[in-house]
Amino acid sequence: MAAISPLRQRLLDDMAVRRFSRETQRNYLRDVGRFATFLGRSPHTATVEDVRQFQIAQNAAGMPTPTMNAIVSALRFFFTQTLDRPDLARRLVRVAQPCNLPVVLSRDEVARLLNATVCLKHQAALSVAYGAGLRVAEVAALK
Repeated sequence: MAAISPLRQRLLDDMAVRRFSRETQRNYLRDVGRFATFLGRSPHTATVEDVRQFQIAQNAAGMPTPTMNAIVSALRFFFTQTLDRPDLARRLVRVAQPCNLPVVLSRDEVARLLNATVCLKHQAALSVAYGAGLRVAEVAALK
């Protein structure tokens, strides 16, 4: 079995002291490893420009926004807690999550939806559900 580097052990200890879950520890190790692989050297030697280039490369590779933000969280922890390098942590940029707005039906489409049933009770239920913006699962859960 290969020996664990002192830096990796320190990161593990820092996470254990804070009672991070096994899953979080695994994810943080993976994400710090991604950064180290990108650098091609130990991450304790990282510079502000290295951090910048890493984030540019992730964006260029089409990394999904939630993944990029998870990596930012892991690296912030690593830089501030394990390396005591808050200067690098401050340079990490969280990516804004794009807003996915729901599709709004036209008046004609709403009329066709409500008129799809002849039962007044069902029309009322559909009208309330649509007007309240309920999702299908929420409507199905109504009693």
